[in-house]
Amino acid sequence: MLKTLLAACLAAGLTLPGAVAQAAKADEPIVIRFAHVVTDDTPKGQGALLLQKLVAERLGDRVKVEVHANSSLVGDAEELAALQRGDVHLLAPSLAKFEQYTPKLKVFDLPFLFDDLAAVDRFQQRPTGRDLLLSMSQHGIIGLAYWHNGMKQLSANRPLQQPADARELSFRIQSSKVLEAQFAAVGARSVKLPFAEVRSALQGGKVQGAENPWSNLYSQQLYQVQPYISETNHGVLDYMLVSNARFWYGIPHEIRSELEAIIDEVTYAVNQQAARLNAADRERIAASGKSRIIALSDAERAAWREAMQPVWQQFEGEIGATVLRAAKAANRSAQN
Repeated sequence: MLKTLLAACLAAGLTLPGAVAQAAKADEPIVIRFAHVVTDDTPKGQGALLLQKLVAERLGDRVKVEVHANSSLVGDAEELAALQRGDVHLLAPSLAKFEQYTPKLKVFDLPFLFDDLAAVDRFQQRPTGRDLLLSMSQHGIIGLAYWHNGMKQLSANRPLQQPADARELSFRIQSSKVLEAQFAAVGARSVKLPFAEVRSALQGGKVQGAENPWSNLYSQQLYQVQPYISETNHGVLDYMLVSNARFWYGIPHEIRSELEAIIDEVTYAVNQQAARLNAADRERIAASGKSRIIALSDAERAAWREAMQPVWQQFEGEIGATVLRAAKAANRSAQN
């Protein structure tokens, strides 16, 4: 056991005492605090609850997962600092949140890079995508899995059919230089806001638009305060399930292996459910009559892509040509 822990600690750049301290309490359950900022009825929320359920069923009193949903324990502006302090042990932040730790993950924010979620899947499952899970290890953050939410749509207080329609509007974004550049490319402004404040900011006019998958638009009732939603599928909103490396490698190897197997199972379920949930939520929004869904023609979508594509070149140096090339190669059109 100690040899296994020592090897894990050295591989993660950790010191042995912190890791052994966790394993030493063999007669007590290992408590894993999983915090997130969305509701239970989203892909991430459902994944957290499934993880909690399977851990309880299979690991019994050896491990207890506590789920703190909807920013009830920590908000999205503070969650990664809380993870590094050890106040929480599992997070699934959107990939845009990690740019301060590695520029490589900016690849997921590039607009119109991935044709669909199937292309995202292919990239994440190939070696380049898998390597990105370890790209923040020097900061004490270990990636465990990618979880889908869905492809992003543009909502606004006026119809967005052509790129020029977004000019002078303010869009809520996560803290991401890529997303700032994305909206600047169409003459729009960006306002960084925590997710919990998005609905009130839209309702009060602080911002006039946002980008979200259908599941966020429905679960946060954003469609009720945004009269127009353009079905752009211009980007992906995905999460990385992450842990504090010292905590994770401090879990006894046998238990950690069982947890990793459960995470693999939950990841598959989350990613399958995300596609179903987004399709269902799109239909719910359409049936509500609260928001008009604008379907873009191929030519209109191509115009948006052309307007935003210079952002790829702007960030290629930071992301790395190899990563960007691997991401583009994951599209089905690149394989034909």
